[in-house]
Amino acid sequence: MGALAAGAIGRAAPGRLGAGAGTGAVAFAQGAGAPQGRWVTLAPIPEPTPELAGAALNGKLYAIQGQRPGFVPAGLVYEYDPAGNAWTKKKPMPRALHHGAVVAFNNRIYIFGGFVLPQAGPPGWVAVNDVWEYDPAADAWRARAPMPTARGAAGAALANGRIYVAGGAGALPNSRDQAIRPGSPQRSLALVDEYDPVANRWRPRMPMPIARNHLAVESVGGKVYAIGGRLGGAFIIAMPGNVDLTLEYDPATDVWLTKAAMPTARSGLNSAALGGRIYVAGGELQTYQFLAAYRAFEAYDPAANVWYQLPSLLIPRHEAAMAALGNQVHILGGDVQSAIVPLPAGLNFTTAGHEAFDVSA
Repeated sequence: MGALAAGAIGRAAPGRLGAGAGTGAVAFAQGAGAPQGRWVTLAPIPEPTPELAGAALNGKLYAIQGQRPGFVPAGLVYEYDPAGNAWTKKKPMPRALHHGAVVAFNNRIYIFGGFVLPQAGPPGWVAVNDVWEYDPAADAWRARAPMPTARGAAGAALANGRIYVAGGAGALPNSRDQAIRPGSPQRSLALVDEYDPVANRWRPRMPMPIARNHLAVESVGGKVYAIGGRLGGAFIIAMPGNVDLTLEYDPATDVWLTKAAMPTARSGLNSAALGGRIYVAGGELQTYQFLAAYRAFEAYDPAANVWYQLPSLLIPRHEAAMAALGNQVHILGGDVQSAIVPLPAGLNFTTAGHEAFDVSA
């Protein structure tokens, strides 16, 4: 697929957000400044699973976590070497989990929170406050200071030497059963916590104005951006569903601002930052009429406060591993259809496909 002269979407005057602000205004304009590039197909991941997370570090790409049928955490770790277009299996996570937020910093990869199976009863998601640090050079894991609040399906990003974990989902505070399941009581979180990886210390920051989970969180220019996600519960079947919010957080002032709305409201989306822009891909949607995974691939330019629509993904997918490596935005694994819980026998939506958008401008 060749380069696309994409349309630019949105230019919203920023505004300070209170407890319940809405999305930014959306306008359509010709996007002469849209990123140009093409999709290329690369080596598939050897063990395809949904609920993977991606990180790039020292010229390698890492796909971590995963979820098997029955909500079973896979705890996978795979390393991709672009020089040989080859994958290598690495040491698994000490405690397998899924829906943990992933950030790379200072030759390490950090995993924040996530879900594990309940110790008893039917399968479900139990939020944890785990923090794990992975050293790819030594292929070794160690536990770090736990998060103040257990949660999964949060987002995280590095800004100015600190890691910000935003949003997520978990059980109600006083629930006897801490496992959440489709249709059970649960909540989205607006919490934002700052982690200092050098001091191994946490502190609370200003919560997001609107609680959500399964969102994308990236950083550009020292600011943190929380994009999309779902309201209500952690499972996609919960209404009211997806949002198109783009919110900007300034760690220096501890203030959230509303920015131009994302063109495609979605959750379970994948994201990566490259060259001062944030790329978002895929995601899922369920309504009373249908369910689907998205092909949409869009980029946000924080400096101009503009969204661009880019050439669609080669494979629609959600909950995939995505990261920027060199001048490429990689995406791999995930499911090509929105979740059906429980998955009927004989159905398999998972893809091993691995593609990269080669950014040429």
